Amino acid sequence: MIENLKQLVTENVQDAIVNNSEVPNEQNEAAIDAASGSIIDALKAKLSSGDIGGLVDTFKNGGAGSVVDEASSGFTEKLAGMGINLDSAKSIAASIIPTIMEKFVNKTNDPNDNSFNIKDVLGNLAGPDGKFDLSDITGMFTGNNDGTAGAEGKDGGIIDKLKGLFN
Repeated sequence: MIENLKQLVTENVQDAIVNNSEVPNEQNEAAIDAASGSIIDALKAKLSSGDIGGLVDTFKNGGAGSVVDEASSGFTEKLAGMGINLDSAKSIAASIIPTIMEKFVNKTNDPNDNSFNIKDVLGNLAGPDGKFDLSDITGMFTGNNDGTAGAEGKDGGIIDKLKGLFN
């Protein structure tokens, strides 16, 4: 999935990165990696925070919303860290992250396109084992993301967060 996302980014950044005088040619590859990495980081953050509804909305609404905002922000920071002017970094992020996310989500939802499979995407985001299964979902609810039964995670899960709403 990561290689496919990097390829999708590469196919869509010719003007914003490769032909952009603000991005030195020797940093083109790093900037492309930063773009795909920022998208993955934003999706992982959404999943690990337990915001399953937000993650589902991302894949239902063509990639719009907080994941795009978070990925854009992360990408801007990475570009600025490479020495690219902050205004230019913001402009580059704004010009490519929403487009890439829309195409990524469309490809994931397209039954005729097997470059991205939602199960594989979730598997890559879920954790080191690369599998998204019931224990991953259970972990989100209990706060225990190591897949073992019966133990509460130190930060609590969705259930603990919901308990506070009713007290």
